[in-house]
Amino acid sequence: MSKAGTGVLEVAVGVIVSANREVLIARRPDHVHQGGLFEFPGGKLEPSETSLEALRRELQEELGIRVTGAAPLITLRHDYPDRRVLLHVFRVDRYEGEPLGRQGQPIRWVPREELAGLAFPEANRPIVTAARLPDRYAILDTPTDDAGVLMDRLCKYADRGIDLVRLRASRLGRDRYLSMARQAAGFCAASGITLLIDGPPERVAEIGAGGLHLRSDELMKLRARPLDRKYWLAASCHDGMQLKQAAIMGVDFAVLGPVAATATHPEAAPMGWDAFAGLLEAAKLPVYALGGLDYSHLAMAKQRGAQGVAAIRGFLK
Repeated sequence: MSKAGTGVLEVAVGVIVSANREVLIARRPDHVHQGGLFEFPGGKLEPSETSLEALRRELQEELGIRVTGAAPLITLRHDYPDRRVLLHVFRVDRYEGEPLGRQGQPIRWVPREELAGLAFPEANRPIVTAARLPDRYAILDTPTDDAGVLMDRLCKYADRGIDLVRLRASRLGRDRYLSMARQAAGFCAASGITLLIDGPPERVAEIGAGGLHLRSDELMKLRARPLDRKYWLAASCHDGMQLKQAAIMGVDFAVLGPVAATATHPEAAPMGWDAFAGLLEAAKLPVYALGGLDYSHLAMAKQRGAQGVAAIRGFLK
């Protein structure tokens, strides 16, 4: 049921993904709000209707398909000058029927990598980002400066289908980190893995990485996005203030934790799933759950509003 209160338009949205990872989009009619822009199919909730019920009804009415598999992707609040909206977004990867524009709307399948280059309503920008991101974010933190260990772990990620990795610099000096980052970038480019690195923004292009990951202290010092939007920008967050700063600075996605106790930061008190979900209610960007988590926590993380799970050791088990 609706929880947003009066004066808020609640909408159920479907990011429909094909077997080859293409995403279905539609073009809004010129005469409606935000007309002419692309959108993900869906529509407003009816009275006493849940978001999932609304999604199923809307996709049946708009596209003629019956949803058989959908999971929460992201929930977003957005204030336009003339209205406030609450978007309940689901990833739909199982359905019956062939999608057709039953209301005359043009529809098309688009590779997820091309979504960022299309014109969507402002409120859809985080949805576009969420649609492009996987549900696992591996944090590679090598126990030694042995490049062999680094490459072994990257090979394990590749074998397990993980295609988003951060090379963390916690134990490496500057020169050794740069050397290992270059090796990692070459492997990742050949393996279809997007590599995010730590350090100054100028390192990204120099190394040939796919983006930059900011520590929370680096995030809070920002006054503007430090990286071109053709690269991914991520940040570590631990509270609502940092999540708000991440959205304001144009960070693409964040990790939030620790959710559970972790060996990496044993002194940090875990926030638990309830507090994690509460912080995500006001978040305006995709967020991964971090801290003592692994594959087995993916379903719980998504149920609580996360993009997925980030892990240091959890994906190497």
